[in-house]
Amino acid sequence: MDFEPIAVVGRGCVLPGALDPDTFWANIAAGRTSLSPAPAGRWRVPRRWVMGSVDDCADRTWTEVAGYVEGFESVFDPRGFAVGPQEISGLDPLFHWVLYGARQALAEAGRSGPLPRGGLVLGNLSYPTQTGAAFAEHVWLSEQRPELRDALLRGARRTRPDARNRFSSGLPAVFAARALGLGAGAWSLDAACASSLYAVKLACDRLHDGSADVMLAGAVSRPDPLYLHVGFCALSATSRTGRSRPLRQEADGLVHGEGAGFVALMRLADARAAGAPVFGVIRGAGLSNDGRGAGLVGPSGEGQVRAMRLAYEAAGVAPESVGLVECHATGTPVGDAVEARAAAEVFGAADDVPIGSVKANVGHLLASAGMAGLLKVLGALGAGVRPATPGAGRPLELLSGTPLRVLTEPEEWTGARRAAVSAFGFGGTNAHLVVDHPDVPGRAGVPRPPARRRAGAAAAQNRAPVAVVAIGARVGDGASAEDLRRAGLGGERRGPAP
Repeated sequence: MDFEPIAVVGRGCVLPGALDPDTFWANIAAGRTSLSPAPAGRWRVPRRWVMGSVDDCADRTWTEVAGYVEGFESVFDPRGFAVGPQEISGLDPLFHWVLYGARQALAEAGRSGPLPRGGLVLGNLSYPTQTGAAFAEHVWLSEQRPELRDALLRGARRTRPDARNRFSSGLPAVFAARALGLGAGAWSLDAACASSLYAVKLACDRLHDGSADVMLAGAVSRPDPLYLHVGFCALSATSRTGRSRPLRQEADGLVHGEGAGFVALMRLADARAAGAPVFGVIRGAGLSNDGRGAGLVGPSGEGQVRAMRLAYEAAGVAPESVGLVECHATGTPVGDAVEARAAAEVFGAADDVPIGSVKANVGHLLASAGMAGLLKVLGALGAGVRPATPGAGRPLELLSGTPLRVLTEPEEWTGARRAAVSAFGFGGTNAHLVVDHPDVPGRAGVPRPPARRRAGAAAAQNRAPVAVVAIGARVGDGASAEDLRRAGLGGERRGPAP
């Protein structure tokens, strides 16, 4: 399978401890962690109302530690977009992060102004935002408890929050495309914690089929932080100690975080012809989904192996040629163990495979997790340094006897610089990227001839309508599309398939 190489020509981010990619890399290279207690006011309720213990955490959280973004308001300038500042001001900071990170990536790529053949794919979980929650509170309390509404809003704005914040799943991508003049369209996807790398793969697909010349791929995660604290404690996924220790025997759960990250992508041949900067080259990408397995939070090693092998098949390179693997590794004992076994299977023929996880630095950024990993890898490729994963402790016993080695100290990167990034999500969404330094030679003959690309672009602009001539479905214990229609439109109950 041929995968035309795709150049990363720009980067942008809003991350804990870093509001630009170079600062983020400097933090990684120095081994800094950006985890802290909740900033004042972020929970919108007194801390004592929601703090509990590990043994008594119903509708409570046992920790307030997370990777928080601070200082963004002082650097965000709502001017200079194709929409006015007044259209931007009432929107949740999630929208602002998308605008800021996407514009930063385009600026680094030297691509500004309207881009008729530019598009955006945005990973974005459908979690409630702070402003969306405030809007819901305002509507409900205005009808039911106006006196409580006034008490909650005392000291804050008394006007109704902007109703557009109800649409925090898909609207950020569409709004950003309009604000940035992206004529090739935009859309959001939710592949859980693999959303970032799904967005990269699907953006590459648009470049491959000729329907766009510049694509932004990214993800954003800025839900109401208290929702995450309480929710992950209810799942027993949160670290009891408030420490993020991926790939360690002492790991006792994840520490979540927030942030956004973006890359601007072009076909490698086009990027070089245009003189655009190239921070890395995507050689291959693999996606898979587990289907029925051990449950929502039970990862499947088989699905992870399949995604990794698909990436190397697309790239036409061997897994053992990789010199750094950025693991998904969240710090949950079960999840890290499954990933360690899967990686050991894929990279078993290698002599030495340094591995790490950026979650030790910034926490688990959910939809943005893979983008944080990709930005870390791009920094490592450029600097020629394999960074350490901070946090003292013993590596997982499962790694013993495998070529996988957790980096505890930074190392000079000798030899060809090729890296990989993994992201695995709830429900079995699996993604793996193979990324090279720009100087690493690729396979001869992979780039498509210009005539084929032009034909692809013309076809994309002049596609004939496609008719749906038949449908079929098997959902629950239904046996046909008609059964699905009766269940969905007529209310007939259809139980799970045996």
